[in-house]
Amino acid sequence: MAETTAEVQVSEVLAELAALEDARTREVNEKHGDDHGVNLGELRALAKRLKTQQGLARQLWATGDTAARLLALLICRPKAFERDELDIMVRQARTPKVHDWLVNYVVKKSPHAEDLRLAWSVDPDPVVASAGWALTTERVAKRPDGLDLAGLLDVIEAEMKDAPDRLQWAMNHCLAQIGIEHAEHRARAVDIGERLEVLKDYPTPPNCTSPFAPVWIAEMVRRHHG
Repeated sequence: MAETTAEVQVSEVLAELAALEDARTREVNEKHGDDHGVNLGELRALAKRLKTQQGLARQLWATGDTAARLLALLICRPKAFERDELDIMVRQARTPKVHDWLVNYVVKKSPHAEDLRLAWSVDPDPVVASAGWALTTERVAKRPDGLDLAGLLDVIEAEMKDAPDRLQWAMNHCLAQIGIEHAEHRARAVDIGERLEVLKDYPTPPNCTSPFAPVWIAEMVRRHHG
């Protein structure tokens, strides 16, 4: 049986990704939980050459390979995915970079984003819940109308301290964003951050802003209004 063009293309693309694999890059990525060794600049260059190909993107995603999935997220058509398809994908996206790109490059542009935000925020899987919080943070910054910001602060205050890493990070980002964007909630956001001390001792390189919410809020407000 003759192979279809798409199938040949998948194998060709996988061969190209394999050729881009670099042991040192993999070593660095694996420290962050990302099991691939492809330089992201080279991955983006490959995506640019392939352009948007939804069918190929779906097939690359189906391989389960991290580099192939990252490439899929760069060449897909975000609005072409069904709601349930995105829900399955977020549960399959177990490495941080795939999860991050899926939420930021695809789900945020999807017509299903708000529906998924509400469903994921209360999901028992903390990695899925972190995707819901990432979508909430986006709304806090860009479309806060209709959000119960005080209610979000209540949940963060009650749950962030003991939340698993990825969920805690996403909740903390939301806390900082509320404090940065909404002056009327700033004092409470800073107070919650100071009391919970989440990420207080996070090692921050020079010239980078600490993810500790009170410091983060103060720095961003200073930049906006300084």
